Amino acid sequence: MTKDWNTRTKLVHEGIRRSQYGEMAEALFLTQGFVYPSAEVAEERFLHAGPDEFIYARYGNPTTRMFEDRIAAIEGTEDAFACASGMAAVNAALTSQVKAGDHIVAARQMFGSCLYVLKVLQGFGVEVTLVDGTQLAEWDAAIKPNTKLCFFESVSNPGLEVIDITGVAKIAHAHGAKLVVDNVFASPVFSNAVAQGADIIVYSTTKHIDGGGRALGGVVCGDREFIRGPLETYAKHTGGAMSPYHAWLHLSGMQTLDLRVRAQAESAAKVAKAAEGHPALNRSIYPGLPSHPQHDLAMAQMGSGGTMVALDLKGGKEAAFKFLNALEIVKISNNLGDAKSIATHPATTTHKNLTEDERAEIKITPGMVRISIGIEDGDDLVKDIVGALDAV
Repeated sequence: MTKDWNTRTKLVHEGIRRSQYGEMAEALFLTQGFVYPSAEVAEERFLHAGPDEFIYARYGNPTTRMFEDRIAAIEGTEDAFACASGMAAVNAALTSQVKAGDHIVAARQMFGSCLYVLKVLQGFGVEVTLVDGTQLAEWDAAIKPNTKLCFFESVSNPGLEVIDITGVAKIAHAHGAKLVVDNVFASPVFSNAVAQGADIIVYSTTKHIDGGGRALGGVVCGDREFIRGPLETYAKHTGGAMSPYHAWLHLSGMQTLDLRVRAQAESAAKVAKAAEGHPALNRSIYPGLPSHPQHDLAMAQMGSGGTMVALDLKGGKEAAFKFLNALEIVKISNNLGDAKSIATHPATTTHKNLTEDERAEIKITPGMVRISIGIEDGDDLVKDIVGALDAV
């Protein structure tokens, strides 16, 4: 049972399962199977496995369960299921709940792979309607009698548009639909998604939760009936479970998650403010800036602008590439949430498979650069990024 601890304490101690040896660090159980003392016990476990009884690593593992318990405790959900990647988590969260003839309403401001999963579901007979996620009237107008899910990124990738969790939740629940929120940009540190009405929260744990660029992972958080029912059934039979080793790495990363993310957000605010108004830019995009269209919502929903900054350079792709190539501390890569600062050009990397019109519709310009702020010194990052803008 979760104790009345604050987040930083939970991130260190929640979910610990110690063996008979009393180890201090979380144990890594590198086993795919488990031994039963008798055929009768094996039969019983397959019928009614208890909370500390395991069958097969694709179904669960003591190390993985520690991670699931810890993330559920800080997210405020009854349970969680750890997946092999963030996209495995998104796929499981959506596919386990719909069938041909059902309807999903989703924000069009979304990571390219999330949009791809929706296209796959369409191919299997699931109807999908894309809306401007920032406009509650569009969500309301799109709902149908067969709508099962509403789905969006609480802070969109890469444009950093903030979507109203409470507002969409009220619309979804009024029509009997569930709300699935991909909360990766907010991170668990700035998440109040459960209190704000989300039914299911998805993270790519590859990002802030690991925090060191080491391991792929994902997690789906929700009530126990859903997690240990349709979600687990789908994930364990389709093979999307997290490996024990990656769960162990994530447990290590979580111990410093709160410290890292708050430091990253502080530096992100500093960078965004320093870059704003630079002559090389059309705009500096950061939810923590008063100039951001959803600034007030971001402050109410997360209490922070987060760790991500986007810069829209006036000179298009040529200027964006010149900026990227002038960076010294910030590395060019398509990951995010890392301890190291990372920059990418979405139009030619993460969102390259969208058409030019589709990118324009969600405001991904040829000059946009997405920057994930790391834990380096904030003043050094400002010098690096403003210096690269000066070079442009």
